[in-house]
Amino acid sequence: MDLSKLKPAKGYKKDSKRKGRGEGSGNGCTAGRGENGALSRSGSKRYSWFEGGQMPLQRRIPKFGFSNKRFKKVFEIVNIKDINVINKKKINKEVLKEFGLIKKTNIPLKILGDGDIKKEYEIKADAFSKSAKEKIEKANGKVILL
Repeated sequence: MDLSKLKPAKGYKKDSKRKGRGEGSGNGCTAGRGENGALSRSGSKRYSWFEGGQMPLQRRIPKFGFSNKRFKKVFEIVNIKDINVINKKKINKEVLKEFGLIKKTNIPLKILGDGDIKKEYEIKADAFSKSAKEKIEKANGKVILL
């Protein structure tokens, strides 16, 4: 047996139709395109997503509503009761990350008013709840919006 003498099985390979090569080719006259219709003419094309006039897939599938998800503001949240652990007077994102109260410093920070504040702090944040602001100022603290 010699690998150089291998050939495909008989009838496996078929010659391609040589369209538009005259009457003797067996595909003369209309060149294998059929008699009439748009596809028999030059310049005709069908898109790969054309479904023969059937309602297209992108129009058959139902669509649902509107979502505000992409417009949602995401905050790192810290409660006042958690700030009492910190022994520094000035508090910002870096200090809160150092004490493990927030994970990221590139996201806006919001202070919420859950719990009580015992010390006088100067807190810098992107947002404060109404109750948090009142409690910080009541404890002689300072609220600084970034």
